[in-house]
Amino acid sequence: MSKKYKVVKVSKEVGSNSRAIGPSMTSREADEFAKFDADLVEVADTNKNEVIAALKDADIILFGGVPIPAWMMDAAPKCLAIMAQTVGYDPIDVKAATERNILVVNNPSFEWCVEEVSNHAMTLLLACAKKVKILDRLVSQGRWAEAKKAQGPMGSIYGQTLGIIGCGAIGRMVARKARCFGLNVIGYDPYISERYLAKENGINLMRLGLTLKGADYVSVHADLNEKSFHMIDEGAFQHMKPTAYLINTARGKIVDEVALVKALEEKRIAGAGLDVFETEPLPKDSPLTKMDNVIMLSHSASYSDYAFSIAPISIAQEAGRILSGKWPNNPVNKTVKPRVELVKGN
Repeated sequence: MSKKYKVVKVSKEVGSNSRAIGPSMTSREADEFAKFDADLVEVADTNKNEVIAALKDADIILFGGVPIPAWMMDAAPKCLAIMAQTVGYDPIDVKAATERNILVVNNPSFEWCVEEVSNHAMTLLLACAKKVKILDRLVSQGRWAEAKKAQGPMGSIYGQTLGIIGCGAIGRMVARKARCFGLNVIGYDPYISERYLAKENGINLMRLGLTLKGADYVSVHADLNEKSFHMIDEGAFQHMKPTAYLINTARGKIVDEVALVKALEEKRIAGAGLDVFETEPLPKDSPLTKMDNVIMLSHSASYSDYAFSIAPISIAQEAGRILSGKWPNNPVNKTVKPRVELVKGN
């Protein structure tokens, strides 16, 4: 028996998302949406006609890793919301959604994302600071004496300064964990409306230039938007200490990768720990792949078996709120006038 509501997930290919553990992500999502009397239908964006046909009676569009442009919204006259399981929502045309009175909702859930990404950022920071990549390679090759010589220069971590770019939930959690290692924390966030939250988590807010100048480690946790695109550019690297490291677990396009490579080649910064890149997968011929002072991971900051097992729960609950006439907990376009009246509060 078909259910009352319809959720359409637009993916690169049907069943492509996250088969790493147990059932596919889509099957876990379907189980959760069913609890709110909603069928989940997945379509591939490679077949535009199928996408249009699926969207004509969709109540919710679920982001499946491909762009959600205006034409998809126009094909979905019933759509109340576009929902992303992820914190990042840059592939969704938020402006077009707002103009069409469609909510955009992301998933900055503490349980599945905030803890995982903040742990990942600290892992990269520590690995950079202790030169794990080059020392592991040299010792594995039996080059012990060379490894000992490669140790210095090396900062102490304790008593040094972490600069956080973007002081939302993840940035603040990184600050809390960094303080356990004795790091001083400064930060930049032009959007934070409740500045006391930064202070409560030990972050001394200041301008971007001062944050970059004062930091021994710069960790990026900003959203990707028109203003943050290439925010960390050649000028930013000129502000940074030559002994400083850049950590990025947010979005690759926040950092100008050409400028980053230049800064590394010219030794304007000491190194980088990167989970995200301007182009993903990272091209095999990227200059970054040849650098011993750059640690690179596969956009995996939010992943753990546990995290991905519970990720569908929170986004399905958000869909349930909207479908039952309630305002979501994590709207991106907070000023949008939704297509149906939604009650704010619990």
